[in-house]
Amino acid sequence: ILAENITQGEELISSAGGYDIYGFGVQNRAQGMSSKFSVKSGREPKAGSYRRFRLGVALAMGLLASACQTVQTTQPGTVGITRTQSMAVSAQEIDAASAQAYNKMVQEAARKQKLNSDPAMVTRVQGIARKLIAQTPVFREDARRWRWEINVFQSEEINAFCMAGGKIGVYAGLLNRLQLSDNELAAVMGHEVAHALREHVREQVSLQYATQLPGILLAITTGSRALAQLGDMVSEVTLGLPHSREAEVEADQMGVELAARAGYDPRAAITLWQKMMRNGGGRPPEFLSTHPDPQARVQDLARIAEVVMPLYRQSLLRQPTAQ
Repeated sequence: ILAENITQGEELISSAGGYDIYGFGVQNRAQGMSSKFSVKSGREPKAGSYRRFRLGVALAMGLLASACQTVQTTQPGTVGITRTQSMAVSAQEIDAASAQAYNKMVQEAARKQKLNSDPAMVTRVQGIARKLIAQTPVFREDARRWRWEINVFQSEEINAFCMAGGKIGVYAGLLNRLQLSDNELAAVMGHEVAHALREHVREQVSLQYATQLPGILLAITTGSRALAQLGDMVSEVTLGLPHSREAEVEADQMGVELAARAGYDPRAAITLWQKMMRNGGGRPPEFLSTHPDPQARVQDLARIAEVVMPLYRQSLLRQPTAQ
């Protein structure tokens, strides 16, 4: 990826007439902030320093060019999600980082004998997940070719996730502590699958990528090892940081539609939220943490559930035994 960005940057600089580049600016539109790194010197740099500077300029220009890419990750579906997204990192890079992180989690849980230790729970979770996955081509056709994985982690944490490329994890505490119905579990998993379909992690990484460009350039021109931290950013956002409120709303709406199409009552998203609020006693999981107004969320879920109820009824005609 870096090699491609450097090549692209070299081409951009050459077209501008050489390497007399004196300033680089990055605008963070989401937060209304800008940062700038400038280099001005009347002295001839040493050969090694000049080579690093030239490499840094080329890389930064290539990164800036790639950061201008605007994509439409999904089809709108019945819920009508049409927002375009700005991406500065490739889907392949995010998928690779997610697969690596997921494999590490799975291996660690297996080593501790905390992976898929309840056969009945695993069968239930995987069965619901497969029905949801079957509906994902409605939003993006390429999801058929994702290497989906579904695992249950023996932890009392109330949480679930779906990493980029379809790596699903459900914590036993989600089912044990909340006593979820199949409809409610489908609401949770549909929400998490929607995050992956919309590539919300890639979007967050891209935002951080852009805002840190000046530091990346400085690391190269000074010979610093800080550039190696760029790869860490992917894993950090994939595993740790909460999604934006906008991303959470999209995942709510798309997840409800996935559940309805798969034969699960979309109104269960409302009862799921109510159970979460009654449970209390601790920080809610990431898929609930960025909504400051619970009542507004309940109202939005109720509205979307009504929109997709015809899809749910149609699915019951095709699958009379669906819950």
